[in-house]
Amino acid sequence: MKYFRVHTSDIAYLTQKPRGIFTTVGKLVDAKTLTEEETAEYWKQRAYFEKVLPVPQFYEQGNPDHAVTWFKNTEQGNDIWQQLIFYRRMCDKYGIKLFKSECSELPGKVIYEDDFQIAVINQPDDLQVVVSEV
Repeated sequence: MKYFRVHTSDIAYLTQKPRGIFTTVGKLVDAKTLTEEETAEYWKQRAYFEKVLPVPQFYEQGNPDHAVTWFKNTEQGNDIWQQLIFYRRMCDKYGIKLFKSECSELPGKVIYEDDFQIAVINQPDDLQVVVSEV
């Protein structure tokens, strides 16, 4: 199976991996960068994705293992990526370059899995990842 992540070049403090698209746009909200209308749409979009995309339980505890989530390159995982129009639009509008990392093997030790995604820890240093600009 193949896996992919959509992220920026910024390194997340907690995971020490590139910051994912959900967190990136959330940080724009926290910094009050978005307009009032965009912020309202963000909360609407966030509620939707939290409803249709399972949120791994470890996030409730602050992600103590510093796990990184990867979408599965499946119909479900790709469908979620296609639905992230608002998130991609906000990144584009505010000059945030997005990248897509793809790999053909498990990107680490799986600590969570659902139909859309996996969460891993201990990503191997020799993991073969293809990175492209979105």
